[in-house]
Amino acid sequence: MPSVVSRIHSPTVAIIGAGFVGSTIAYALAIKNIASELLLIDINKDKQEGEVMDISDAMCFLETGCVRSATYKEARKADIIIVTAGVNQKPGDTRLDLLEKNAGIMQSIFSSIGKLSKDTIVIVVSNPVDVLTQLITKLTKLPAGQVFGTGTTLDSARLTSIVGQELGVSPQSVRGFVLGEHGNSQFVAWSTVTIGGVPAKDIKALNAKVKKRIEKRVKQEAYTIIEKKGATYYGIGLTVADIVEAVLFDQKKIMPISAPLKKWNGVSGTSLGSPHVVGRNGAERQWPMTLPPQEKKQFVASAKLLQSMYNSL
Repeated sequence: MPSVVSRIHSPTVAIIGAGFVGSTIAYALAIKNIASELLLIDINKDKQEGEVMDISDAMCFLETGCVRSATYKEARKADIIIVTAGVNQKPGDTRLDLLEKNAGIMQSIFSSIGKLSKDTIVIVVSNPVDVLTQLITKLTKLPAGQVFGTGTTLDSARLTSIVGQELGVSPQSVRGFVLGEHGNSQFVAWSTVTIGGVPAKDIKALNAKVKKRIEKRVKQEAYTIIEKKGATYYGIGLTVADIVEAVLFDQKKIMPISAPLKKWNGVSGTSLGSPHVVGRNGAERQWPMTLPPQEKKQFVASAKLLQSMYNSL
């Protein structure tokens, strides 16, 4: 299969939305020297230009070519478009509470951008990310896998950090996925979790009580951060940078992103956090999931909830 971005030598990444999340993603991409050109686009032009100026002040320390303000039409020419625009989650809001307003915003944005190149990769960060990914897939009419959301990649990162804290080990030694909705119906797939190569089920310190505490913290982490400081952006900033890196360097990394699921236990077409191989063509293929009965039930329930939300649009 020919690579979507195989001809890219100086990749351009457009970020739509220059708020806390969008600007942090831009900064993370800049300091990781992943893209040659970063485009920031926001309806608030002062905010857009201010963020560009602030990041540009650091360019003498970076290898990134440039960071500049751009328009929706210019975003059309980017190799990767990252969507962070939308109504912010407030204390007490669930991500699904944002659906109606943000769906309208997505329709307006992609109407303004116009027809995309068949090679464009679109990464959705705006919430509710799973439902909006499915909507944007329809709006752009891009080939399967070239539109995908961050899914439960951030939730899975939180899981590794929290498990590492509980066991007194580096989170880099922890592997495993949170699956399903990036929201309240997500669940820790303990069957996928290993610590230093040892399955979670074989580690006595991870008893039922500890697992329950970890699950609650993973699910509540975003709400706690929003309550304490108003928004979350550092974790998702580096999460998106990691995803962009996987695309541009064709890393074939297995990540729990949100992409339309092929038939799996009666679930088909719904976008939700599930393992996919991420490379130059986006979400290149779905990675097999072998879940125990309880986790399978949780995954299907999450998919049904999200599909019902999408059908309500």
